[in-house]
Amino acid sequence: MRLSIPVAAGLESVVKKQLYSLGYGKAPAENGRILVEGDWEDVARLNVFLRSGERVLMVLSEFEAATFDELYDGFYAIEWERFLETDSRILMDGKSVSSKLAAIKSAGGVAKKAIIRRLADKKSRGRQTFSENGARTVVGFSIFKDRVTVTIDTSGEGLHKRGYRSLAYTAPIKETLAAALIDLSFYNPEANLEKPFADLFCGSGTIPIEAAMRALRIAPGVNRDFDFAHWKFVPQGALKRAKEEARDNERRGETPKIFASDISKEAISIAKYHAKRAGVNGAIEFAVRDMRDFSSVLTHGVLISNPPYGERLSDEREVAALTRDLGRTFFALPDWSAYVLTPFKEFERRFGKSADRKKRLFNANIECCLYTYFGKKPEIDQ
Repeated sequence: MRLSIPVAAGLESVVKKQLYSLGYGKAPAENGRILVEGDWEDVARLNVFLRSGERVLMVLSEFEAATFDELYDGFYAIEWERFLETDSRILMDGKSVSSKLAAIKSAGGVAKKAIIRRLADKKSRGRQTFSENGARTVVGFSIFKDRVTVTIDTSGEGLHKRGYRSLAYTAPIKETLAAALIDLSFYNPEANLEKPFADLFCGSGTIPIEAAMRALRIAPGVNRDFDFAHWKFVPQGALKRAKEEARDNERRGETPKIFASDISKEAISIAKYHAKRAGVNGAIEFAVRDMRDFSSVLTHGVLISNPPYGERLSDEREVAALTRDLGRTFFALPDWSAYVLTPFKEFERRFGKSADRKKRLFNANIECCLYTYFGKKPEIDQ
């Protein structure tokens, strides 16, 4: 099968690296997605193990369509009877870019009519009505310059839905983005579990929890369900085997040095609850603390934070003051490295130093920049 993994802008290299670590060497990227070849065992493994991909889609067909008639014919030509039951709950998800078929709602209606007609002709002896009270299947279609790509979504809920974050808190960062920030940093617990890690604005805990899950090799999808597991045509046991592989790979009885703090007592309470749900509550040291009070005797640590900005602090002067003080805290840790995600345009000037590296990313559709500051390299014994 051809599998398509949608990726948030700027994270293509991160997901390709994750795929390589899982054994997928050939994974070309195009139009915001990464393509791999695989079978149902791969579908299960990708859903369970991928930390920063958005979904795992199975590509069914690609064809040209500039009219609704051509769209109908293209959808009808797909062997839907192989993938859908007469009671399948079919949901349509479409998008169109630079194409004549720009009316997505109408295009989705035409596409679904073609699917139902095909099922009626091939699977139900002409019956035209279906209960749609069975397993959910999300049929996706992307039209780019009149070329249609048709997929079915094996994941269901997006892969950022790990299952541990159940309590709401202000402006949380997406789990897949948090995992990507960690992969973009010097934090490599595989090489050194003792390397210190800190988030000084942890909020509901997403960044330190993702760091702890990586340190303990806990697969992000090991505790959740996926749509493909409920489809009758999928071979039995694929998801079970992927989860067994994930659990066999976990580090047990080890404790990384991960510190998470926030000035809000409520935030820390929520973060602790989420860490417990994720199975990493013993791996993170939480504290109610102003970031100005953070210090550490540990060396060569990694600091990753998504500090408050305009969406959460209405006064820009307050953001500027916070950024200045964050710089002072960081510069008191000369051999630590810092990675700060923020949309604040004056960040470098207020922080007190130009970044060693900058990368444009999006957080909840807000354009941000990941500012990277490298600490002093560790001395190597001669």
